Amino acid sequence: MVLVIFGTGVDCQVVLSTSPQVASSPKGSYLSISFGWAIGAALGVWVSGGISGGHLNPVVNIPAYLSCPTLIPSSNYNQVTLAQVVYRRFPLRKFPIYFLAQLLGAFFGALITYANYWHAIDLFEGGGRTVPGTAALFATYPLDYMTAVSSFFSEFLGTAILLIVVFAITDTRNIPPPAGLVPVAIFLTIAGIGIALGMETSYAINPARDLGPRMMTAIFYGREGADLEVKIATFAGGLVGAGVYDLFVFTGDESRINSTQWRGVRMHDRSKKDDPRDPKSALEGSGVV
Repeated sequence: MVLVIFGTGVDCQVVLSTSPQVASSPKGSYLSISFGWAIGAALGVWVSGGISGGHLNPVVNIPAYLSCPTLIPSSNYNQVTLAQVVYRRFPLRKFPIYFLAQLLGAFFGALITYANYWHAIDLFEGGGRTVPGTAALFATYPLDYMTAVSSFFSEFLGTAILLIVVFAITDTRNIPPPAGLVPVAIFLTIAGIGIALGMETSYAINPARDLGPRMMTAIFYGREGADLEVKIATFAGGLVGAGVYDLFVFTGDESRINSTQWRGVRMHDRSKKDDPRDPKSALEGSGVV
């Protein structure tokens, strides 16, 4: 909810203030939008990190002990989202619960922003509601020249980069930020994606962030297309990005990708150690070493 209130709020302020009926001068730019969404993501992690693990995105979560320094690292804090289900063997049965919570948070966050800017939207639209029009202040819409394939690739790329970075900054075997400063890294990541890759599709990079507000606009703006390529791209990009990190960077055997490899190494070492033909093994068994 915090993410969407800040994100859709900055969308509304920047766009609606361009109308002289709404404000005497424009209140921001595209850079403001990039920073607004980044601030929302960082504050959302800070608000929820110590309770649920910073769940803002169904594709990935932030381990709570990295976002809240007073917590002790424990598997209990590695809550369930899709990347963890696929790569870290977390239970699939919990994923729908978290997804629903994220979806409802995004829905109500967009609803709160809509209520706050109701009169400004009336002035900007002349009393009506148009899609995409001001509906694009809440849900994401690609630019007119973007094809379905182009939109898919843009969202796929942005989400893959997000997952690679999130997996990196929460990997204790890598060089993660100090405990409690993960939200700062999230801020830089979201701001960077928005500044570099956000223009073409408004960078949803989070299926709940787009679908929740879209449910809200369906109520007040009428039914509209679901842009399925965006939803599919965010899930697909997230899974590929997480897979790339686990395949080429991550060394822990918590990952499904690494577990088979490491299990094979351990079995090989164990069989070599227990081999009676190995002089070192014989000496260990005799008590000499």
